[in-house]
Amino acid sequence: MPSPTLYQSSLSSLSLLGCGKVRDNYALGRDQLLIITTDRISAFDVVLNEPIPGKGYVLNQMSNFWFARFAHHVPNHLTGIAPESVVASDEVVQVKGRAVVAKRLTPILIEAVVRGYLAGSGWKDYQATGAVCGVALPVGLKNAQQLPQPIFTPAAKANLGEHDENISFAAVEALIGTTLASQIRDLSLLLYREAAEYAATRGIIIADTKFEFGLDENGVLHLMDEVLTADSSRFWPADQYQVGENPPSFDKQFVRDWLETQSWSKTPPAPKLPAAVIEKTAAKYHEALERLTGEI
Repeated sequence: MPSPTLYQSSLSSLSLLGCGKVRDNYALGRDQLLIITTDRISAFDVVLNEPIPGKGYVLNQMSNFWFARFAHHVPNHLTGIAPESVVASDEVVQVKGRAVVAKRLTPILIEAVVRGYLAGSGWKDYQATGAVCGVALPVGLKNAQQLPQPIFTPAAKANLGEHDENISFAAVEALIGTTLASQIRDLSLLLYREAAEYAATRGIIIADTKFEFGLDENGVLHLMDEVLTADSSRFWPADQYQVGENPPSFDKQFVRDWLETQSWSKTPPAPKLPAAVIEKTAAKYHEALERLTGEI
């Protein structure tokens, strides 16, 4: 079950390496990390001031589910070491259910984005150009429509608080080399297709997602960070899906939609989330986990 709400971790037994939008990273020697997934939530690249209770637990359990499911395709950053065993006894409450001990990898600074449906910025791009991130698509497609086949639309990772930049596959090849670029593209498409097929049996459409990869000391490609969570993916309930309309979702789109109703410049500080928005968002995250994994 989820641990108590955690907006910011505060371990004294380990050295803090840094904090991302959602995750806090601590050093474990020179070759491992303790990664704590907090209940922070971000929207439009701004971290909001209110936590979503249980969100970190949900994201951590989702990622672990997919890491295990994809283990036959690609190694991942998990070590199998219990997070509770590497912190002080009075700090266990901060890591239980929401943390992992991971290998320290060299990250590849590419967001491996796969889109199976027209949605969000992809739909806006298509309306303006007839393509998504430079990938030409057939004319006449509608909002939320499934694409003829999933497409790989990579982005260059930005610094915290900045927007990732969509780039061409040729740009990825120039950055990391043709062989590695092709490996990441092909693997990302494979994982998306396999995940989408499984999720469909659980009543969920995975419209799009992003993967992150890293290399170990031997140059072996690993899946890392988070995988197919409600933060890194767009999940839609299949029974409420209709082409031409924005489906309800199991991710933070509900928070984004509420923020769009506010007079806000999309720069810090963000508007204060109402209790009702927090409660409904938490419920959506938990429902996604239950639907996908059967875990509450």
